[in-house]
Amino acid sequence: MATLRQYYETDFDYALRVKVTLPADSVIYEGAIFFDACANSAFLAFYFAEALHSYDSFTKFLRQLNYGTSSVNLDGGIILPSAKQFPGQLRVQNTNPFVIEYLLFGDPNWKDLLAINTTRRVFIYSESNLSIIDITRLQSEAEEMGHDLQFRDEEYVRGRSQFEKPQAFISHDSKDKESIARPIAINLQRKLCPVWYDEFSLSLGDNLRQSIEKGLRECKKCVLILSPNFFANSGWGKKEFESIFTREILEETQLVLPIWCGVTSREVYEYSPSLLNVKGVDWDTLGEEEVCRQIFLAVMK
Repeated sequence: MATLRQYYETDFDYALRVKVTLPADSVIYEGAIFFDACANSAFLAFYFAEALHSYDSFTKFLRQLNYGTSSVNLDGGIILPSAKQFPGQLRVQNTNPFVIEYLLFGDPNWKDLLAINTTRRVFIYSESNLSIIDITRLQSEAEEMGHDLQFRDEEYVRGRSQFEKPQAFISHDSKDKESIARPIAINLQRKLCPVWYDEFSLSLGDNLRQSIEKGLRECKKCVLILSPNFFANSGWGKKEFESIFTREILEETQLVLPIWCGVTSREVYEYSPSLLNVKGVDWDTLGEEEVCRQIFLAVMK
């Protein structure tokens, strides 16, 4: 099942995402500004990690969120809309100030995407669950402050994920998480391809072995990130590979999608000769977008 964090990272993929932080009372809040070209509006979303927040802390946060005066800081850059979801073209000018223009299909004029006005719509993704009564009260107070609030917690996750099933299992070494595994997981999710990825799919208290084995049994494909780190890992990475290889024999089908990341044919052969008989893609040569495109086609065909 997908997690709240996964939905926060992948919701609104039709819009431009500008990652920001909002400092307030010695607390740094993680958020994003979304620019929706079709609706000609921009809105905010914030992620509250860990189950440490209460009704009072949310009201305090909302009181400090003042449109036009609150200072937000760029944090982690800009993520362009999904090409599959965006009904037009984009062009980026790497100038100072940074400019992103859009042209919707059928519209004769290019427009400044970042010039879209911010509405009072704000989304809170919270690992802390509130009762229906508290959410209703919070929305009422938010409205009095000038906010149009949508609160999303575990109930939102259950509603969204009850009909979803991971299509691809991402097997990787932890040292490759930030640079390779996580970008692949997010990219595929934006392509409407649910994935089993430890950071998104494991919750506090989950049985690690049971969750991994369930993911390996149910997914249509296993994305195997082959790197020097993966080859040196004799722990979970090796066990995951052995499990998926066993399932291939049992089901007499091809499940592994190898992603080569700084490895040679000799190194792949020494790890598992059978992997050389499976067509892989080279991460360093093709880059994230093309690799993910090929993974998506292989998983969804």
